[in-house]
Amino acid sequence: MSIPIELIEEPKSGKRKRVIVSGGGTGGHIYPAISIANALNKVDPSIKILFVGAEGRMEMEKVPAAGYKIIGLPVRGFDRKNMFRNISVLYRLIRSIFIARGIIRRFHPDIAIGVGGYASAPVLLAASTKGVPYIIQEQNSYAGVANKLLARNAKKICVAYEGMERFFPKKKIVVTGNPVRQELVDCHLTHRQSLSFFDLEQGKQTLLILGGSLGARTINETVAANLDMIPSHIQVIWQTGKNYFEQVTQKVGNKNNVKVFEFIQRMDLAYAAADLVISRAGAGTISELSTVGKPCILIPSPNVSEDHQTKNAMTLVEKEAAIMIRDNEAAEKLMPMAISMVQNPEILEPLADHVRLLGKFHSAESIAKIVMDIMNRK
Repeated sequence: MSIPIELIEEPKSGKRKRVIVSGGGTGGHIYPAISIANALNKVDPSIKILFVGAEGRMEMEKVPAAGYKIIGLPVRGFDRKNMFRNISVLYRLIRSIFIARGIIRRFHPDIAIGVGGYASAPVLLAASTKGVPYIIQEQNSYAGVANKLLARNAKKICVAYEGMERFFPKKKIVVTGNPVRQELVDCHLTHRQSLSFFDLEQGKQTLLILGGSLGARTINETVAANLDMIPSHIQVIWQTGKNYFEQVTQKVGNKNNVKVFEFIQRMDLAYAAADLVISRAGAGTISELSTVGKPCILIPSPNVSEDHQTKNAMTLVEKEAAIMIRDNEAAEKLMPMAISMVQNPEILEPLADHVRLLGKFHSAESIAKIVMDIMNRK
């Protein structure tokens, strides 16, 4: 793979600082990364920021849309079901490390930031071999293997949960929270205005179902199989993800109280309209729910490393800030529980109060300050 020359500037000169932001794969990694970049630009508009992601993943579209340049690596995630496929995964990883070293050699970054996802490890490993300082942004309550290994040479490790000294050196940890999309913090539209945006009625309870950017099979199939359970006085905003949009649209048909979307661009309005949220338990989503203070039912994905989504969800459940249903119980329990809860303010209000206490509103700014301090010391 050749590195696009237009993305790599001439040899470094002057005082303009340069930052590489690496990672992605899902919205839960991409949006925090963009938030950090935006916060850095506010501190110093002259900073040159280059993203490094994985070829064919969401970041290759979302990052340029946010106004930043990005290079894709051929890296892929490990296949836990078919170990033979991991031969090619290892080859791609090694190739990605060499490409990342070339990017660092030509871009001359002052620091690298790893936000998690496939591309993060190759870039941080390459940064380490080239003497470039780096920080890790660990989003989950249970650290992954890659970040635990990379922590040894990290300057700082920005975490969202207390107790992360189980995984990382205590002196390197800073509790910053996970950055969220700035529009969620800045949204000032009312519940009424948000309902109007989605062509929904006032005075009805609203259920927001988040089936993921690609599609969470258990959530989408469970809701689709139980559409007849949804009474007319409950309305639904349903993000199915790319893989389920067509079949869900056909299944819903002409039900006016169910609005189906492949992807919701205005998540600030979706959250504002919702009385209850159903979602997977990715770290980014949990941070968003905490920021907007929305009661939720979390169904952790069983297809993630170290079962970290269950651990994420349990941090909220233990604080009485969320309800959790295991993936293998969702078909039986999810819809009856959701329909009962969304009509019961005595359940929703305490959940909202408790989850709101966990929100951190200046995470991106806190991480940007750490990055600037390290660059200035360098």
